[in-house]
Amino acid sequence: MTFADLGINPVAVAALAAQGIFHPFPIQEQAIPIALKGTDLIGQARTGTGKTLAFGLPILEHLTLPAPNPLPQALVVCPTRELALQVAGDIQVASAGMGVRVVTVYGGVPYEGQLDQLTHGVDIVVGTPGRLIDLMNRGNLRLKAVSVLVLDEADEMLDLGFLPDVEKLILATPADRQTMLFSATMPAAIVSLARTYLNQPINIRAETGDEAQTVPETTQFVYQAHDLDKPAILGKLLETADANKVMVFCATKRSVQRLADELTDRGFKAVCIHGDLSQVVREKSLAKFRAGKAQAIVCTDVAARGIDIDWVTHVVNYDCPDDDKTYLHRIGRTGRAGRTGIAVTFVDWADIPRWKMIDAALDLGFPDPLEAYSTTAQLLEELGIPADATGRIAVVAIPEPDGDETPRPPRTKHKPGRRERRRNGVVIQEKTAKPEKAAAEASTPEDGDKPRRRRRRKRTTA
Repeated sequence: MTFADLGINPVAVAALAAQGIFHPFPIQEQAIPIALKGTDLIGQARTGTGKTLAFGLPILEHLTLPAPNPLPQALVVCPTRELALQVAGDIQVASAGMGVRVVTVYGGVPYEGQLDQLTHGVDIVVGTPGRLIDLMNRGNLRLKAVSVLVLDEADEMLDLGFLPDVEKLILATPADRQTMLFSATMPAAIVSLARTYLNQPINIRAETGDEAQTVPETTQFVYQAHDLDKPAILGKLLETADANKVMVFCATKRSVQRLADELTDRGFKAVCIHGDLSQVVREKSLAKFRAGKAQAIVCTDVAARGIDIDWVTHVVNYDCPDDDKTYLHRIGRTGRAGRTGIAVTFVDWADIPRWKMIDAALDLGFPDPLEAYSTTAQLLEELGIPADATGRIAVVAIPEPDGDETPRPPRTKHKPGRRERRRNGVVIQEKTAKPEKAAAEASTPEDGDKPRRRRRRKRTTA
């Protein structure tokens, strides 16, 4: 089946074909025909199976072009800035040649650029709850013309505490809108939200109940590793021939920065993403990793949701995930769109009870991970690590100057015998005693000579 068979605009079909996208994934094949009818729906599919186009293409079909007014016709709400940028980029790719105006609204950057785009008119707004609410309260974002509302990674927005903001955004849109929820997991809170704000939604699940929740193309390894030995194991993994793009997940912002610095010291090209970095720095780090200028990116779970990066070869859970949902979203960064990938998880001794719960919930088959170190033969063989790997890359040292070279003396700013003094910010040169005379005056008087007594000036009052 092709996208044309699903009733998609030929212009969008051609735009996708130009990117090498010809056939829909199961979630797209099932959701697009229902979404085109304007029916509310809940789409559930494993991460990395094309949920963005499952709602992006129907949005393009519902747009009225040229727009009758500058107000947005569709709103897509995402939990993180990086995901909002990615969703907007995918919609722009699919709408190439259609003249669709897409604006991305998120925090951490100045308001001016987003305000200019909203003022000149926009068809689709993609953003995070916080900045959307802020612009709506300012009166710069009006949602009364929205006909399609999408909540992407809805369960993550609930986990991050965005439920009040999400409800406020929903209530600001017309009651007769079409609403679509998409996520890889569907907890009870999402079901409650759907019952409250969706109108007789159709629940679409792209896989059968007996299928594994993880992507089959992702090969998983789990090791019980000591915290002090993890950098060495990771360094050796980065030396393998196929470890071209490696995403490493840590539990805290400090551990992310510490590990990124450690990998850099070991000679690897590594960048990082965490909440203490500015949005500009985060986008630059992600751009370097996408372009292949960095071999590894170390991040918190802010990058575990929805981020789609081509050809991520490995995902490393440097710190054990908190629960099964986090594990699914982390390893879902590899093995996407039918490609193969490798997921490696390190479990510390204190994490064993938590890992057993994750393993049981997902039926992974790793209840008792292998206790392994950076020298364990089985670990080296399973991960394809070369026998001569050291976990470090030699850094070329800058050559020192030859020993016979005479160092150049420092330049003197003023001639000897002169002293620099400032008066009201102006440099004034004052004469000082010659070095010989100054040295003589500073010397200790000879025996029997009395030092000259300093006269004291008496101050009189009138």
